[in-house]
Amino acid sequence: MIQTLRDNCLDADRSQKLDSSAVHLWAVLLAGGDGVRLRDLTRRIAGDSRPKQFCRIIGEQSLFRETRTRLDPLFIRDRQVFVFSRAHERYYGDDLTDAGDSCVIEQPLNRGTGIAIILALLRILQRDHDALAAFFPCDHFYADHDSFRLTIRSAVECAEHNPESIILVGSDAAYPETDYGWIEPGVVVSNATVGPLSRVSRFWEKPSLQQAHALLRRGCLWNTFVTVGRATTFFEMLCSQVPEAVLAISRAMADNTLNVAYASLDTVDFSRDVLANLPHRLLVLRDGTSGWADLGSPTRVLDTLSRNGIQPGWADEENCVFDHQEAQKQNGLRD
Repeated sequence: MIQTLRDNCLDADRSQKLDSSAVHLWAVLLAGGDGVRLRDLTRRIAGDSRPKQFCRIIGEQSLFRETRTRLDPLFIRDRQVFVFSRAHERYYGDDLTDAGDSCVIEQPLNRGTGIAIILALLRILQRDHDALAAFFPCDHFYADHDSFRLTIRSAVECAEHNPESIILVGSDAAYPETDYGWIEPGVVVSNATVGPLSRVSRFWEKPSLQQAHALLRRGCLWNTFVTVGRATTFFEMLCSQVPEAVLAISRAMADNTLNVAYASLDTVDFSRDVLANLPHRLLVLRDGTSGWADLGSPTRVLDTLSRNGIQPGWADEENCVFDHQEAQKQNGLRD
């Protein structure tokens, strides 16, 4: 059945030339994570156990809502897909009051980014076999939204011209972070609007501190997890690496038994279980201007606030003092 699913997608892929108009451009917002490492901080901010993507950490909007705000100028509303976990429904409802025709996917459980992407791709491909999909985490920070949008437009153009590859957006690395994925750029294949588009020599997922120091010296990039490519290309890569998961989700969607399927699914990490195994299918676009940060730990939140001169209301209430150098020391980030 996996081969049939793959063949159906590839047949549709070959039958028509890629149409890059907005009607075929899809944004998938991945908002199903549990945010465990940030839970103590988000509990202090919101007074409950909501995951970080539904918390007002940076400004007056939740991180999920801020992600929507960044993307709204790029994607038409009915080509935006939001992937949640059912347990978080009470936290994201208010952020969907104006969602309109956007597609809301509620997973029975959180089973990792790979499972969420499989589910979103199957829903998209049911409606649009020519889809070009872009996947976005909803717990990240960008200092410059205009720069971010320019990078995404450039990534879309790169995906149009390289339909057999997935485009990764890599951020300039500032220190030897061990909790990020790292991308080692290879040969430059073209010059995109925002900079060089390179092959990926190797993909490193959460390296040791010694490895991270070496990667930093070699000019490697942080993986932002923003990925762009043809939906059929994503699907083909997933079929090659996690065929059992693709088959289970496909059958469950056909039989309307997602609850049962999710109960027995193993977690799939898209970076670790798929991307890291297929560097030859990846291209990386450097983002050196948007001010990206992954708000994955309390220390990194404090560091990001300090770097950008942000003092949110909850920080005043908690009488918090942000010290950039101290945050780096606590997180083992200094050279």
